[in-house]
Amino acid sequence: MNRTLATTLAAAGAVSAAGLAGAVWAAGIEPALFRIRRSTVPVLPPGAEDLRILHISDLHLCAWQKRKMAFVSQLAELEPDLIVNTGDNLAAPMLERLLEVYDELLDVPGVFVLGSNDFFPPQLKNPLRYLGAPSEVKHSKKNATLPTMELVDAFAERGWAFLDNRGSEIELRGSRLAFAGTGDAHMNRDRIDEEWPRFDDPTADVRIGVTHAPYLRVLDAFAAAEADLAFAGHTHGGQVCVPFYGALVTNCDLPARHAKGTFDYHGMTVNVSAGLGFSPFAPVRFACPPEVSLITLTARS
Repeated sequence: MNRTLATTLAAAGAVSAAGLAGAVWAAGIEPALFRIRRSTVPVLPPGAEDLRILHISDLHLCAWQKRKMAFVSQLAELEPDLIVNTGDNLAAPMLERLLEVYDELLDVPGVFVLGSNDFFPPQLKNPLRYLGAPSEVKHSKKNATLPTMELVDAFAERGWAFLDNRGSEIELRGSRLAFAGTGDAHMNRDRIDEEWPRFDDPTADVRIGVTHAPYLRVLDAFAAAEADLAFAGHTHGGQVCVPFYGALVTNCDLPARHAKGTFDYHGMTVNVSAGLGFSPFAPVRFACPPEVSLITLTARS
């Protein structure tokens, strides 16, 4: 065998080995490397007590995901003051198991909105299409098999406020928080007009927008309503990212550099969660570990 052929075969073998190792990591290791991303946002009035907000998104729960269930079941140990849930809780009609996983968290005050996978199970799609444009949500009575209203009722019965195109208020540790939410913009369920979103108490200490998919029209509407803070999920942080570069897609019109994390948007702090799960038809994560966010609100200086 000549030297050139040997070198070529060795290089091909190295590439194949690296590809195999990457696939094993993305499918079998990183999806279970759950983490807690922590941020501090100074938006409370001077002298106010700190508030800890646990932001959960995109659980996409399947029956076989025992490690994820165990991780979420222990999150109450973080002692949050408020839970913000930005949707896509289910990947199959298993509401009873979901409520068991969330049980201790449902004892904490909370607010929530719905994502498309609280209405319809994930569908098989070509992942390369995400590089061109956001995915289409094709829904009908035929595939609307998730227990949506049962989920809403169960959360509400435990005290969480439903925010799809509506508002709510809560007082925590002496601070008044006002919320305005939207339905899932990825499904065109967001209602944005001259009347909404708005905050029922414009004098609240903190005004918070909550949505599933961070389309720019929704973030613009929250900023116009003078929100101090906004929460969203949906992007999965890009899900399959390029190391040392980041996300390639967000599955909406949000720039990829904001696929996850906390950033300023027209004077409003936005937290986009990379989420905890994925579609069962694309059960991988690469350079984008699953996460929840623990946001500490502190007093302004």
